[in-house]
Amino acid sequence: MHSIPVADITSEAFAPYGDLLAVPATPPRQDRAGRMENTRPDAVANLALVRSDPFDRLKPLCRLERHPHSNQAFLPLSVEGYVVVVAPDRHGSPDEARIQAFRVPGRVGINYRAGAWHAHMMTLCAPGTFAMLVHEDGTAADCDFASIAPVSLDMEHDA
Repeated sequence: MHSIPVADITSEAFAPYGDLLAVPATPPRQDRAGRMENTRPDAVANLALVRSDPFDRLKPLCRLERHPHSNQAFLPLSVEGYVVVVAPDRHGSPDEARIQAFRVPGRVGINYRAGAWHAHMMTLCAPGTFAMLVHEDGTAADCDFASIAPVSLDMEHDA
């Protein structure tokens, strides 16, 4: 099984996959903090609440997903910290040789770009709750899944 080091997230490192959503640089608000994407006129915004469990160090990651027609934003509501796993696209599948994992503080949200391959949400220590925003129409086109060779996350060694 391949092991991926988990690095602290930065805007620059995450830029190929989306935006970090942090405290506004200029109060009282930051407009257009993340790029909203929706390429299907019949897809509507779905604001959902998502419960996330801590990642299991003994259980390998075997699948990634993407939303080809919509961005997907996660805003931590009750989360101390979490891990995101991403991979670039390679001919319609995740590029397994370039999978990356990032440690994200619970005060920072993320906004995946449309088509960005990513793992399900995983908190670091305790279960947590996120607000999630995505555009969906209820069809199979909402989300693609891809199996990957088993990957473990190495929290002990930074990338």
